[in-house]
Amino acid sequence: MDLNLFLVSVVTLLVAGYLYVKKKFQYWEEKGVPYVKPQFPFGALKEMGRTKHSSTVFTDIYRELKGKDVFGGMYFFTQPVVMPLDLELLKNIFVKDFQYFHDRGLYVNERDDPLSGHLFALSGQRWKNLRNKLSPTFTSGKMKMMHSTIIAVAKEFQNYLEPIAQKNEEIEIKDVLSRFTTDVIGNCAFGIECNSLKEPDTEFRRIGKRVFEFTGVEFLRVFFLTMFPNLGQIFKMKINKPEVSDFFMRLLKETTEYREKNNIQRNDFLSLLMQIMKTGKLEGDETDLGKMTFEELAAQTFLFFIAGFETSSSTMTFALYELAQHQDIQDRAREEVRKVLEKYNGKYTYEACMEMKYVDQIINETLRKHPIVDSLIRTCGQDYPVPGTKHVIEKGTFVSIPVYGIHHDPEIYPNPETFDPDRFTDENIKKRHPYAWIPFGEGPRICVGLRFGVMQTRVGLAHLLSKYRVKTCTRTPIPLILEPSNTVMSPKGGMWLKLEKAL
Repeated sequence: MDLNLFLVSVVTLLVAGYLYVKKKFQYWEEKGVPYVKPQFPFGALKEMGRTKHSSTVFTDIYRELKGKDVFGGMYFFTQPVVMPLDLELLKNIFVKDFQYFHDRGLYVNERDDPLSGHLFALSGQRWKNLRNKLSPTFTSGKMKMMHSTIIAVAKEFQNYLEPIAQKNEEIEIKDVLSRFTTDVIGNCAFGIECNSLKEPDTEFRRIGKRVFEFTGVEFLRVFFLTMFPNLGQIFKMKINKPEVSDFFMRLLKETTEYREKNNIQRNDFLSLLMQIMKTGKLEGDETDLGKMTFEELAAQTFLFFIAGFETSSSTMTFALYELAQHQDIQDRAREEVRKVLEKYNGKYTYEACMEMKYVDQIINETLRKHPIVDSLIRTCGQDYPVPGTKHVIEKGTFVSIPVYGIHHDPEIYPNPETFDPDRFTDENIKKRHPYAWIPFGEGPRICVGLRFGVMQTRVGLAHLLSKYRVKTCTRTPIPLILEPSNTVMSPKGGMWLKLEKAL
Protein backbone atom coordinates (compact mmCIF):
# COMPACT_ATOMS: atom_id res chain seq x y z
CA MET A 1 0.00 0.00 0.00
CA ASP A 2 1.18 3.50 -0.82
CA LEU A 3 2.54 5.15 2.34
CA ASN A 4 0.61 8.37 1.78
CA LEU A 5 -2.63 6.45 1.28
CA PHE A 6 -1.96 4.49 4.48
CA LEU A 7 -1.35 7.66 6.49
CA VAL A 8 -4.47 9.30 5.09
CA SER A 9 -6.50 6.22 6.02
CA VAL A 10 -5.15 6.20 9.58
CA VAL A 11 -5.81 9.91 10.05
CA THR A 12 -9.31 9.53 8.61
CA LEU A 13 -10.09 6.70 11.04
CA LEU A 14 -8.75 8.68 13.99
CA VAL A 15 -10.76 11.75 13.05
CA ALA A 16 -13.90 9.65 12.51
CA GLY A 17 -13.38 7.98 15.88
CA TYR A 18 -12.87 11.32 17.59
CA LEU A 19 -16.02 12.78 16.03
CA TYR A 20 -18.01 9.66 16.99
CA VAL A 21 -16.91 9.85 20.62
CA LYS A 22 -17.47 13.62 20.72
CA LYS A 23 -21.01 13.11 19.43
CA LYS A 24 -21.69 10.38 21.99
CA PHE A 25 -20.43 12.67 24.76
CA GLN A 26 -23.02 15.30 23.79
CA TYR A 27 -25.95 13.02 24.66
CA TRP A 28 -26.85 14.49 28.07
CA GLU A 29 -26.24 18.09 26.97
CA GLU A 30 -28.66 17.63 24.08
CA LYS A 31 -31.23 16.12 26.48
CA GLY A 32 -30.99 19.09 28.83
CA VAL A 33 -29.96 16.85 31.73
CA PRO A 34 -27.29 17.97 34.25
CA TYR A 35 -24.22 15.79 33.87
CA VAL A 36 -20.58 15.41 34.83
CA LYS A 37 -18.05 16.13 32.13
CA PRO A 38 -16.65 12.87 30.70
CA GLN A 39 -12.95 12.13 30.34
CA PHE A 40 -11.88 10.51 27.06
CA PRO A 41 -12.17 7.57 26.52
CA PHE A 42 -13.39 6.20 29.88
CA GLY A 43 -16.16 8.68 30.68
CA ALA A 44 -16.52 8.62 34.48
CA LEU A 45 -14.34 5.53 34.92
CA LYS A 46 -10.84 6.94 34.33
CA GLU A 47 -9.59 6.64 37.92
CA MET A 48 -11.86 3.81 39.08
CA GLY A 49 -10.02 0.70 40.18
CA ARG A 50 -6.62 2.37 39.83
CA THR A 51 -6.38 5.39 42.12
CA LYS A 52 -9.93 5.61 43.48
CA HIS A 53 -12.47 3.11 44.74
CA SER A 54 -15.80 3.17 42.90
CA SER A 55 -17.57 4.44 46.05
CA THR A 56 -15.48 7.62 45.93
CA VAL A 57 -16.00 8.12 42.20
CA PHE A 58 -19.79 7.75 42.31
CA THR A 59 -20.22 9.72 45.54
CA ASP A 60 -18.29 12.65 44.04
CA ILE A 61 -20.66 12.54 41.04
CA TYR A 62 -23.72 12.30 43.30
CA ARG A 63 -22.64 15.35 45.28
CA GLU A 64 -21.86 17.36 42.15
CA LEU A 65 -25.30 16.64 40.64
CA LYS A 66 -27.50 16.57 43.77
CA GLY A 67 -30.20 19.25 43.76
CA LYS A 68 -29.97 20.03 40.05
CA ASP A 69 -32.76 17.63 38.98
CA VAL A 70 -34.36 14.32 39.99
CA PHE A 71 -31.58 12.53 38.11
CA GLY A 72 -28.28 13.39 36.47
CA GLY A 73 -26.13 11.95 33.72
CA MET A 74 -22.65 10.49 33.35
CA TYR A 75 -20.85 8.13 30.98
CA PHE A 76 -19.35 4.66 31.27
CA PHE A 77 -16.94 4.82 28.34
CA THR A 78 -19.25 6.37 25.70
CA GLN A 79 -22.47 4.91 27.13
CA PRO A 80 -24.83 7.39 28.81
CA VAL A 81 -25.76 6.40 32.37
CA VAL A 82 -28.51 7.76 34.63
CA MET A 83 -27.81 8.51 38.29
CA PRO A 84 -31.03 8.91 40.35
CA LEU A 85 -30.81 11.81 42.81
CA ASP A 86 -34.34 11.77 44.24
CA LEU A 87 -35.59 9.05 46.61
CA GLU A 88 -39.09 9.06 45.11
CA LEU A 89 -37.59 8.33 41.70
CA LEU A 90 -35.60 5.57 43.36
CA LYS A 91 -38.86 4.13 44.74
CA ASN A 92 -40.29 4.14 41.19
CA ILE A 93 -37.23 2.36 39.80
CA PHE A 94 -37.15 -0.29 42.53
CA VAL A 95 -40.88 -0.95 42.93
CA LYS A 96 -43.62 1.25 41.44
CA ASP A 97 -42.31 1.16 37.86
CA PHE A 98 -40.27 -2.03 38.23
CA GLN A 99 -41.50 -3.28 34.83
CA TYR A 100 -39.24 -0.66 33.20
CA PHE A 101 -36.17 -1.53 35.30
CA HIS A 102 -36.33 -5.24 36.10
CA ASP A 103 -32.90 -6.09 34.63
CA ARG A 104 -29.40 -5.26 35.79
CA GLY A 105 -27.92 -5.48 32.30
CA LEU A 106 -24.92 -7.48 33.52
CA TYR A 107 -22.87 -9.65 31.19
CA VAL A 108 -24.01 -13.26 30.94
CA ASN A 109 -22.38 -15.87 28.69
CA GLU A 110 -23.64 -19.27 29.80
CA ARG A 111 -22.19 -20.98 26.73
CA ASP A 112 -18.56 -20.11 27.49
CA ASP A 113 -18.88 -19.20 31.17
CA PRO A 114 -21.65 -21.27 32.88
CA LEU A 115 -21.10 -19.66 36.29
CA SER A 116 -22.15 -16.28 34.86
CA GLY A 117 -25.77 -17.49 34.57
CA HIS A 118 -26.71 -16.79 38.18
CA LEU A 119 -29.73 -15.02 39.63
CA PHE A 120 -27.94 -11.71 40.23
CA ALA A 121 -27.06 -11.29 36.54
CA LEU A 122 -29.92 -12.96 34.64
CA SER A 123 -32.64 -10.87 33.04
CA GLY A 124 -36.25 -11.08 31.88
CA GLN A 125 -38.21 -14.28 32.17
CA ARG A 126 -35.08 -16.33 32.95
CA TRP A 127 -34.54 -14.24 36.08
CA LYS A 128 -38.22 -14.46 37.10
CA ASN A 129 -38.34 -18.26 36.69
CA LEU A 130 -35.12 -18.76 38.65
CA ARG A 131 -36.17 -16.36 41.40
CA ASN A 132 -39.35 -18.40 41.88
CA LYS A 133 -37.25 -21.54 42.26
CA LEU A 134 -34.76 -20.03 44.71
CA SER A 135 -37.04 -17.98 46.97
CA PRO A 136 -38.33 -21.07 48.84
CA THR A 137 -34.74 -22.01 49.72
CA PHE A 138 -34.29 -18.77 51.70
CA THR A 139 -37.36 -18.81 53.92
CA SER A 140 -36.97 -18.33 57.68
CA GLY A 141 -37.60 -22.06 58.09
CA LYS A 142 -34.69 -22.94 55.78
CA MET A 143 -32.47 -20.38 57.55
CA LYS A 144 -33.32 -21.94 60.89
CA MET A 145 -32.33 -25.30 59.42
CA MET A 146 -28.83 -23.98 58.58
CA HIS A 147 -28.43 -22.06 61.84
CA SER A 148 -26.88 -24.94 63.79
CA THR A 149 -24.18 -25.30 61.11
CA ILE A 150 -23.27 -21.62 61.43
CA ILE A 151 -23.16 -21.93 65.24
CA ALA A 152 -20.75 -24.89 65.01
CA VAL A 153 -18.35 -22.90 62.82
CA ALA A 154 -18.75 -19.82 65.05
CA LYS A 155 -17.71 -21.87 68.08
CA GLU A 156 -14.51 -22.84 66.25
CA PHE A 157 -14.02 -19.17 65.41
CA GLN A 158 -14.47 -18.22 69.06
CA ASN A 159 -11.96 -20.87 70.16
CA TYR A 160 -9.46 -19.75 67.50
CA LEU A 161 -9.46 -16.24 69.00
CA GLU A 162 -8.88 -17.43 72.59
CA PRO A 163 -5.04 -17.63 72.61
CA ILE A 164 -4.78 -14.36 70.68
CA ALA A 165 -6.95 -12.54 73.23
CA GLN A 166 -5.08 -14.05 76.19
CA LYS A 167 -1.88 -12.45 74.90
CA ASN A 168 -3.60 -9.14 74.01
CA GLU A 169 -2.22 -9.49 70.50
CA GLU A 170 -2.82 -7.41 67.41
CA ILE A 171 -4.65 -9.28 64.67
CA GLU A 172 -5.50 -8.72 61.02
CA ILE A 173 -9.19 -9.30 61.63
CA LYS A 174 -10.36 -9.07 57.98
CA ASP A 175 -8.44 -12.22 57.05
CA VAL A 176 -9.69 -14.15 60.08
CA LEU A 177 -13.31 -13.13 59.42
CA SER A 178 -12.97 -14.10 55.76
CA ARG A 179 -11.78 -17.54 56.85
CA PHE A 180 -14.74 -17.79 59.23
CA THR A 181 -17.28 -16.95 56.49
CA THR A 182 -15.46 -19.22 54.03
CA ASP A 183 -15.93 -22.10 56.47
CA VAL A 184 -19.59 -21.18 56.99
CA ILE A 185 -20.34 -20.97 53.28
CA GLY A 186 -18.29 -24.07 52.55
CA ASN A 187 -20.48 -25.97 55.00
CA CYS A 188 -23.84 -24.40 54.12
CA ALA A 189 -23.41 -24.18 50.35
CA PHE A 190 -21.21 -27.19 49.56
CA GLY A 191 -21.33 -29.37 52.65
CA ILE A 192 -17.55 -29.24 52.81
CA GLU A 193 -15.34 -28.84 55.87
CA CYS A 194 -12.98 -26.14 54.55
CA ASN A 195 -11.01 -25.75 57.80
CA SER A 196 -9.61 -22.42 56.61
CA LEU A 197 -9.52 -21.13 60.20
CA LYS A 198 -6.93 -23.81 60.96
CA GLU A 199 -5.35 -23.92 57.49
CA PRO A 200 -5.54 -20.44 55.92
CA ASP A 201 -3.89 -21.48 52.63
CA THR A 202 -6.46 -24.04 51.53
CA GLU A 203 -7.43 -24.02 47.85
CA PHE A 204 -11.00 -23.06 48.73
CA ARG A 205 -9.79 -19.95 50.57
CA ARG A 206 -7.27 -19.04 47.87
CA ILE A 207 -9.85 -19.27 45.09
CA GLY A 208 -12.37 -17.33 47.18
CA LYS A 209 -9.92 -14.43 47.51
CA ARG A 210 -9.21 -14.53 43.78
CA VAL A 211 -12.89 -13.92 42.94
CA PHE A 212 -12.71 -10.36 44.26
CA GLU A 213 -9.17 -9.41 43.24
CA PHE A 214 -9.07 -7.22 40.13
CA THR A 215 -6.28 -5.32 38.48
CA GLY A 216 -7.15 -1.98 36.90
CA VAL A 217 -7.30 -3.69 33.49
CA GLU A 218 -9.58 -6.46 34.80
CA PHE A 219 -11.82 -3.85 36.42
CA LEU A 220 -12.23 -2.03 33.11
CA ARG A 221 -12.81 -5.35 31.31
CA VAL A 222 -15.83 -6.02 33.53
CA PHE A 223 -17.29 -2.61 32.70
CA PHE A 224 -16.52 -3.14 29.01
CA LEU A 225 -18.43 -6.43 28.97
CA THR A 226 -21.34 -4.78 30.76
CA MET A 227 -21.45 -1.94 28.25
CA PHE A 228 -20.79 -4.04 25.13
CA PRO A 229 -22.13 -7.56 25.83
CA ASN A 230 -22.62 -8.44 22.15
CA LEU A 231 -18.91 -7.98 21.47
CA GLY A 232 -18.13 -10.14 24.48
CA GLN A 233 -20.38 -12.91 23.15
CA ILE A 234 -18.79 -12.75 19.68
CA PHE A 235 -15.28 -13.06 21.09
CA LYS A 236 -16.34 -15.71 23.67
CA MET A 237 -15.18 -13.54 26.58
CA LYS A 238 -15.73 -14.67 30.17
CA ILE A 239 -16.63 -12.57 33.19
CA ASN A 240 -15.17 -15.11 35.63
CA LYS A 241 -11.51 -15.96 35.87
CA PRO A 242 -10.68 -19.42 34.37
CA GLU A 243 -9.10 -20.78 37.56
CA VAL A 244 -12.21 -19.77 39.53
CA SER A 245 -14.64 -21.39 37.07
CA ASP A 246 -12.60 -24.57 36.75
CA PHE A 247 -12.36 -24.98 40.53
CA PHE A 248 -16.05 -24.51 41.29
CA MET A 249 -17.34 -26.58 38.36
CA ARG A 250 -15.04 -29.45 39.33
CA LEU A 251 -15.90 -29.16 43.02
CA LEU A 252 -19.66 -29.16 42.42
CA LYS A 253 -19.52 -32.03 39.93
CA GLU A 254 -17.57 -34.19 42.37
CA THR A 255 -19.77 -33.25 45.35
CA THR A 256 -23.14 -33.79 43.64
CA GLU A 257 -22.03 -37.10 42.15
CA TYR A 258 -20.75 -38.31 45.54
CA ARG A 259 -23.99 -37.35 47.28
CA GLU A 260 -26.16 -39.03 44.67
CA LYS A 261 -24.06 -42.19 44.66
CA ASN A 262 -24.10 -42.47 48.46
CA ASN A 263 -27.61 -41.07 49.02
CA ILE A 264 -26.31 -38.33 51.35
CA GLN A 265 -28.75 -35.74 52.70
CA ARG A 266 -27.57 -32.58 54.47
CA ASN A 267 -29.23 -29.44 55.80
CA ASP A 268 -27.50 -27.13 53.35
CA PHE A 269 -28.15 -25.01 50.27
CA LEU A 270 -26.67 -27.53 47.84
CA SER A 271 -29.05 -30.25 49.06
CA LEU A 272 -32.03 -27.95 48.42
CA LEU A 273 -30.85 -27.17 44.88
CA MET A 274 -30.22 -30.85 44.17
CA GLN A 275 -33.83 -31.57 45.14
CA ILE A 276 -35.01 -28.95 42.65
CA MET A 277 -32.63 -30.24 39.98
CA LYS A 278 -33.90 -33.81 40.29
CA THR A 279 -37.63 -33.37 41.04
CA GLY A 280 -38.50 -29.71 40.55
CA LYS A 281 -39.73 -29.65 44.16
CA LEU A 282 -38.45 -29.22 47.69
CA GLU A 283 -38.91 -32.08 50.12
CA GLY A 284 -42.16 -31.67 52.08
CA ASP A 285 -43.52 -29.09 49.61
CA GLU A 286 -45.71 -30.07 46.68
CA THR A 287 -45.19 -26.77 44.84
CA ASP A 288 -43.84 -27.49 41.35
CA LEU A 289 -40.86 -25.14 40.95
CA GLY A 290 -39.59 -26.67 37.72
CA LYS A 291 -36.33 -28.56 37.39
CA MET A 292 -32.97 -26.87 36.90
CA THR A 293 -29.89 -28.04 35.01
CA PHE A 294 -26.56 -28.83 36.64
CA GLU A 295 -25.13 -25.64 35.11
CA GLU A 296 -27.92 -23.60 36.72
CA LEU A 297 -27.28 -25.33 40.05
CA ALA A 298 -23.56 -24.59 39.77
CA ALA A 299 -24.14 -20.90 38.97
CA GLN A 300 -26.51 -20.40 41.93
CA THR A 301 -24.22 -22.19 44.37
CA PHE A 302 -21.33 -20.05 43.12
CA LEU A 303 -23.44 -16.93 43.69
CA PHE A 304 -24.32 -18.11 47.21
CA PHE A 305 -20.61 -18.45 47.91
CA ILE A 306 -19.41 -15.11 46.53
CA ALA A 307 -22.37 -13.18 47.95
CA GLY A 308 -22.15 -14.75 51.41
CA PHE A 309 -18.43 -15.01 51.98
CA GLU A 310 -17.06 -11.55 51.13
CA THR A 311 -20.03 -9.36 52.03
CA SER A 312 -20.52 -10.79 55.53
CA SER A 313 -16.82 -10.82 56.39
CA SER A 314 -16.45 -7.20 55.22
CA THR A 315 -19.54 -6.12 57.19
CA MET A 316 -18.16 -7.70 60.36
CA THR A 317 -14.75 -6.14 59.68
CA PHE A 318 -16.19 -2.63 59.40
CA ALA A 319 -18.45 -3.21 62.42
CA LEU A 320 -15.48 -4.19 64.60
CA TYR A 321 -13.48 -1.25 63.22
CA GLU A 322 -16.20 1.10 64.43
CA LEU A 323 -16.68 -0.71 67.75
CA ALA A 324 -12.94 -0.52 68.43
CA GLN A 325 -13.23 3.27 68.16
CA HIS A 326 -16.47 3.46 70.18
CA GLN A 327 -16.01 1.43 73.36
CA ASP A 328 -19.33 2.63 74.82
CA ILE A 329 -21.24 1.17 71.87
CA GLN A 330 -19.21 -2.03 72.12
CA ASP A 331 -19.98 -2.35 75.85
CA ARG A 332 -23.69 -1.88 75.23
CA ALA A 333 -23.67 -4.57 72.53
CA ARG A 334 -21.74 -7.00 74.74
CA GLU A 335 -24.17 -6.46 77.61
CA GLU A 336 -27.09 -7.25 75.32
CA VAL A 337 -25.46 -10.43 73.99
CA ARG A 338 -24.70 -11.68 77.49
CA LYS A 339 -28.22 -10.93 78.78
CA VAL A 340 -29.83 -12.75 75.87
CA LEU A 341 -27.50 -15.75 76.31
CA GLU A 342 -28.30 -15.84 80.02
CA LYS A 343 -32.00 -16.00 79.14
CA TYR A 344 -31.34 -18.96 76.81
CA ASN A 345 -28.99 -20.86 79.17
CA GLY A 346 -25.88 -19.84 77.25
CA LYS A 347 -27.18 -21.31 73.98
CA TYR A 348 -26.95 -19.40 70.70
CA THR A 349 -30.33 -20.65 69.56
CA TYR A 350 -32.01 -19.18 66.50
CA GLU A 351 -34.50 -17.40 68.75
CA ALA A 352 -31.73 -16.03 70.99
CA CYS A 353 -29.84 -14.53 68.06
CA MET A 354 -33.04 -12.97 66.71
CA GLU A 355 -33.47 -11.12 70.04
CA MET A 356 -30.15 -9.27 69.75
CA LYS A 357 -31.77 -6.03 68.56
CA TYR A 358 -28.90 -3.68 69.33
CA VAL A 359 -26.46 -5.94 67.48
CA ASP A 360 -28.82 -5.65 64.51
CA GLN A 361 -28.75 -1.85 64.85
CA ILE A 362 -24.94 -2.00 64.75
CA ILE A 363 -25.09 -4.15 61.60
CA ASN A 364 -27.55 -1.74 59.97
CA GLU A 365 -25.45 1.32 60.82
CA THR A 366 -22.36 -0.47 59.55
CA LEU A 367 -24.11 -1.16 56.25
CA ARG A 368 -25.21 2.48 56.20
CA LYS A 369 -21.72 3.87 56.66
CA HIS A 370 -19.86 1.07 54.87
CA PRO A 371 -22.28 -0.47 52.31
CA ILE A 372 -20.40 -3.41 50.86
CA VAL A 373 -21.88 -2.85 47.39
CA ASP A 374 -21.50 0.91 46.96
CA SER A 375 -23.71 1.23 43.86
CA LEU A 376 -26.45 -0.81 42.19
CA ILE A 377 -27.06 -1.21 38.47
CA ARG A 378 -30.34 -1.38 36.57
CA THR A 379 -31.06 -1.02 32.87
CA CYS A 380 -34.11 0.62 31.32
CA GLY A 381 -36.11 -1.96 29.34
CA GLN A 382 -38.39 0.51 27.53
CA ASP A 383 -38.67 4.29 27.17
CA TYR A 384 -39.57 5.66 30.60
CA PRO A 385 -41.24 9.08 31.01
CA VAL A 386 -39.84 10.36 34.31
CA PRO A 387 -42.79 11.46 36.50
CA GLY A 388 -43.02 15.19 37.12
CA THR A 389 -40.44 16.08 34.45
CA LYS A 390 -40.16 16.45 30.69
CA HIS A 391 -37.39 13.86 30.57
CA VAL A 392 -37.54 10.38 29.10
CA ILE A 393 -35.01 7.69 30.04
CA GLU A 394 -34.48 5.86 26.76
CA LYS A 395 -34.63 2.11 26.34
CA GLY A 396 -31.24 0.48 26.93
CA THR A 397 -29.92 3.25 29.20
CA PHE A 398 -28.05 2.11 32.29
CA VAL A 399 -29.06 3.36 35.75
CA SER A 400 -26.39 3.58 38.46
CA ILE A 401 -27.88 3.92 41.96
CA PRO A 402 -25.41 5.69 44.32
CA VAL A 403 -25.89 3.67 47.51
CA TYR A 404 -22.81 5.08 49.24
CA GLY A 405 -23.68 8.63 48.23
CA ILE A 406 -27.23 8.35 49.58
CA HIS A 407 -26.03 6.72 52.82
CA HIS A 408 -23.58 9.60 53.34
CA ASP A 409 -25.93 12.42 52.40
CA PRO A 410 -26.06 14.87 55.36
CA GLU A 411 -29.59 15.91 54.37
CA ILE A 412 -30.71 12.31 55.01
CA TYR A 413 -28.27 11.31 57.76
CA PRO A 414 -26.99 14.29 59.80
CA ASN A 415 -23.25 13.97 60.55
CA PRO A 416 -22.98 10.98 58.20
CA GLU A 417 -19.38 10.15 59.17
CA THR A 418 -20.45 9.59 62.79
CA PHE A 419 -21.16 5.97 63.67
CA ASP A 420 -24.49 5.90 65.54
CA PRO A 421 -26.53 2.65 65.78
CA ASP A 422 -29.42 4.61 67.29
CA ARG A 423 -30.20 5.85 63.77
CA PHE A 424 -31.84 2.43 63.44
CA THR A 425 -34.24 2.40 66.35
CA ASP A 426 -37.80 1.73 65.18
CA GLU A 427 -38.71 5.34 65.90
CA ASN A 428 -35.85 6.83 63.87
CA ILE A 429 -36.37 4.45 60.94
CA LYS A 430 -39.97 5.68 60.63
CA LYS A 431 -38.78 9.28 60.36
CA ARG A 432 -36.73 8.60 57.22
CA HIS A 433 -37.72 7.93 53.64
CA PRO A 434 -38.08 4.13 53.26
CA TYR A 435 -35.57 4.13 50.39
CA ALA A 436 -32.84 6.02 52.27
CA TRP A 437 -31.18 2.71 53.34
CA ILE A 438 -30.59 0.30 50.47
CA PRO A 439 -27.52 -1.93 51.11
CA PHE A 440 -29.42 -4.96 49.72
CA GLY A 441 -31.38 -3.12 47.04
CA GLU A 442 -35.17 -3.06 47.20
CA GLY A 443 -38.25 -4.35 45.42
CA PRO A 444 -38.51 -7.66 43.53
CA ARG A 445 -34.74 -7.74 42.93
CA ILE A 446 -33.78 -7.25 46.56
CA CYS A 447 -30.96 -9.61 47.60
CA VAL A 448 -32.57 -13.05 47.93
CA GLY A 449 -30.00 -14.17 50.51
CA LEU A 450 -30.09 -11.17 52.83
CA ARG A 451 -31.57 -13.22 55.70
CA PHE A 452 -28.65 -15.63 55.53
CA GLY A 453 -26.07 -12.84 55.29
CA VAL A 454 -27.46 -10.95 58.30
CA MET A 455 -27.80 -14.19 60.30
CA GLN A 456 -24.18 -15.13 59.63
CA THR A 457 -22.99 -11.62 60.54
CA ARG A 458 -25.09 -11.51 63.72
CA VAL A 459 -23.80 -14.89 64.89
CA GLY A 460 -20.17 -14.00 64.18
CA LEU A 461 -20.32 -10.68 66.02
CA ALA A 462 -22.21 -12.17 68.98
CA HIS A 463 -19.63 -14.93 69.45
CA LEU A 464 -16.76 -12.47 69.37
CA LEU A 465 -18.34 -9.79 71.57
CA SER A 466 -19.53 -12.19 74.26
CA LYS A 467 -15.94 -13.09 75.20
CA TYR A 468 -13.57 -10.56 73.64
CA ARG A 469 -12.95 -6.83 73.33
CA VAL A 470 -11.53 -5.15 70.22
CA LYS A 471 -9.42 -2.01 70.42
CA THR A 472 -7.51 0.13 67.97
CA CYS A 473 -3.74 -0.26 67.70
CA THR A 474 -0.88 1.52 65.94
CA ARG A 475 -1.65 -0.35 62.70
CA THR A 476 -5.39 0.38 62.68
CA PRO A 477 -6.10 2.36 59.48
CA ILE A 478 -7.42 5.69 60.80
CA PRO A 479 -8.60 7.31 58.60
CA LEU A 480 -9.88 4.39 56.55
CA ILE A 481 -8.42 3.85 53.08
CA LEU A 482 -10.23 1.52 50.66
CA GLU A 483 -8.54 -0.86 48.24
CA PRO A 484 -9.28 0.75 44.82
CA SER A 485 -9.13 -2.50 42.82
CA ASN A 486 -11.61 -4.43 44.96
CA THR A 487 -15.13 -4.72 43.52
CA VAL A 488 -16.63 -4.46 47.02
CA MET A 489 -15.60 -2.11 49.82
CA SER A 490 -12.51 -3.48 51.53
CA PRO A 491 -9.81 -1.80 53.68
CA LYS A 492 -6.48 -1.39 51.93
CA GLY A 493 -3.78 -3.43 53.64
CA GLY A 494 -6.28 -5.25 55.84
CA MET A 495 -7.78 -4.28 59.19
CA TRP A 496 -5.50 -4.48 62.22
CA LEU A 497 -7.10 -4.44 65.67
CA LYS A 498 -6.06 -5.45 69.18
CA LEU A 499 -7.93 -8.33 70.79
CA GLU A 500 -8.39 -8.73 74.54
CA LYS A 501 -10.45 -10.88 76.89
CA ALA A 502 -13.63 -9.05 77.87
CA LEU A 503 -14.32 -8.73 81.61
